[in-house]
Amino acid sequence: MSYTVNSIEELEALYPGPPAEASIRKETQRINEEYRQLIETAPFFAIASIGGGDGGMDCSPRGDGPGSIRILDENTIAFADRRGNNRLDTLRNIVADPRVALLFLIPGWHECLRINGRATIFTDPDLLAGFEVKGRLPITAVVVQIDTMYFQCARAIKRAGLWEEAAKIDPKTLPTAGRLVQSVMDDFDGATYDAGLQERQAKTMY
Repeated sequence: MSYTVNSIEELEALYPGPPAEASIRKETQRINEEYRQLIETAPFFAIASIGGGDGGMDCSPRGDGPGSIRILDENTIAFADRRGNNRLDTLRNIVADPRVALLFLIPGWHECLRINGRATIFTDPDLLAGFEVKGRLPITAVVVQIDTMYFQCARAIKRAGLWEEAAKIDPKTLPTAGRLVQSVMDDFDGATYDAGLQERQAKTMY
């Protein structure tokens, strides 16, 4: 007996019945006042992308202060590509295939916001100027044309207890960044890396 699901027909047989009407009809392309409030409040999102023929995939975290996501018009948002590790996984994928999916989280809010769209990387000085922080500009900004947007119901975040105080994990019980690198690079000095991490991050935040 096979326990794998290999067709849409098999999948739908496991979940009989149509989707809830509101789960389909709530999708929109337009940023109305309610969705504007969510976008302008969210300090964190993850962006998923897929590359071209090499099959490269990526899902990267992006965090900044509330209001850092700019609404250019009722169908378009933009965000700065802040300093990182220079792997450029997401940006490489966008150049190869513009399709992206974004998931926004707002601390304390149990729903989350989802946007699917098509992204373009810009170096326009006027656009970049709007993302200046502490006198520093991003190298690029990403503009996303919204194909569909909707909120996700609260079940997943409530099940995870994500915003509950009791759900917080003491970071001292988990591997440090240095230990994680050293776990796959035997010749890496994880302790030295960790010792300077906070200072390095503070200097390179923007």
